[in-house]
Amino acid sequence: MARADGLPMRPAPTRDGPRRPAGRPWLAWGLVIAGALVLVSPLYFTFVFATQDRAAIFDTPPPLWFGDAAGSNLRLLQERLPFWRNLGMSLYVASMTTALNLLLCSLAGYAFAIYEFRFKRALFAIVLGSMMLPAFLHMIPSFMVMDALGWIDEPRALYVPAAASALGIFLMRQYIGSAIPPDLIDAARIDGCGEFRIFWSIVLPLLKPALGTLGLITFIASWNNFVAPLVVMRSAEHYTLPLALRSMQAPNNTEWGALMMGSAIAMLPLLVAYLFSARRLVAGLTSGAVRG
Repeated sequence: MARADGLPMRPAPTRDGPRRPAGRPWLAWGLVIAGALVLVSPLYFTFVFATQDRAAIFDTPPPLWFGDAAGSNLRLLQERLPFWRNLGMSLYVASMTTALNLLLCSLAGYAFAIYEFRFKRALFAIVLGSMMLPAFLHMIPSFMVMDALGWIDEPRALYVPAAASALGIFLMRQYIGSAIPPDLIDAARIDGCGEFRIFWSIVLPLLKPALGTLGLITFIASWNNFVAPLVVMRSAEHYTLPLALRSMQAPNNTEWGALMMGSAIAMLPLLVAYLFSARRLVAGLTSGAVRG
């Protein structure tokens, strides 16, 4: 329709706002569900194969549901490896690495975000630059240092070198700079708080989203670490789980059912850690992304 002056008439606005073209939500949901199935399928088949024997795993088509060989696979796993000791070693190393990172990275990030000191920019640039170096470059120097200290085949050779990651320092510095107002720290100083008391009692409780994010990232990285234990560990009882499970593989006689059982058990702590820290992970990663 046209108005008296010949110009087209605009449709009257509705109470619900301007109309939007009808889309195809079923297509979007289909893509999301298909992508989720692709991502979840390796996890699902790991648990399925953990309950199958070696012959069933290589059937065509492969089994799609759980079998009855879980007990025999677990017994075989315990015969081939000191599995529970390896599991405890992985938990110990990952927990120590995570705790040290949370403490030291939060302290370093607080110093870079709040204080002014000489060579601050240069030191922070060195921290950022170290993130760009491939991990294998410091493999031999790290081994030489651990050998000089007498830490070969010791758990501390794994968690002490990884006690303060560059990613953790960067994450904490960015979070503190955007989420902690300087006026809060100045007010605490006026009230007579010392610097460490300010950090421990005021700043640290406000860092829970960032600490949850860093803790989950650090725990997963330490739990899945394969190269460092391969370099410094010598005895089978000191192996972490990735190295212990790799030692089960042989050119001709690999017990894949037992190996899948060990892999399934190794996934459980990661799933539990994710379930407990997923909300803080999202909060920490999106902090500061929206203003106003």
